[in-house]
Amino acid sequence: MIRVALVDDQQLIRAGFRMVVDSQEDMTVVAEAGDGDCAVTGLATLEAPADVVLMDVRMPGTDGIAACAAITASSDTRVIILTTFDLDEYVVAAIRAGASGFLLKDAPPEDLLAAIRTVHAGDAVIAPSSTRRLLARVASLPDPVDDARLAGLTDREREVLELMARGLSNHEICAELYLAEPTVKTHVGRVLAKLGARDRVQAVVIAFEAGLVSPRG
Repeated sequence: MIRVALVDDQQLIRAGFRMVVDSQEDMTVVAEAGDGDCAVTGLATLEAPADVVLMDVRMPGTDGIAACAAITASSDTRVIILTTFDLDEYVVAAIRAGASGFLLKDAPPEDLLAAIRTVHAGDAVIAPSSTRRLLARVASLPDPVDDARLAGLTDREREVLELMARGLSNHEICAELYLAEPTVKTHVGRVLAKLGARDRVQAVVIAFEAGLVSPRG
């Protein structure tokens, strides 16, 4: 059973999400909060931790970014940032804070449920097309950040990371590099481990910040 927490300052939105989540046999809502402070405090007091948090990015008091950072730093709970805008200026900061991706509030119910299951399984919920647009501002920094973690990657692992940053799925990376899917999964796992990234979204952020790839590259 996937344990889901809802954090949004609008009660009607939380009620709608609860109805969708609780309609599923494999998930249940275990907590709700109307702001970041209550979310951090409430989740810490649960007898069993939440698996996935649906977190609004804009709330009074402690916003979704700060709450996300606090939650991911102290637990294995994964956070999906909810946003009204496709290119919300806060989403990149939220991903850096440990979020596993973002979802538009007006997404169809089936997309919301798929996102929860995807994140619970350890992957990210940002679609490849959105990843490139969302992270464009990271790559547009005047000077790339010198990230020593990239030096620890083998040539093949750097290739895999570049393709991940271009938005390719594991299956597409297989076709690009003529590798078997288990081999690609192994490379992706090693890339995440060496970069200290929770998932491929954070690995892509690192690649963009380090100048390994750019939206024009």
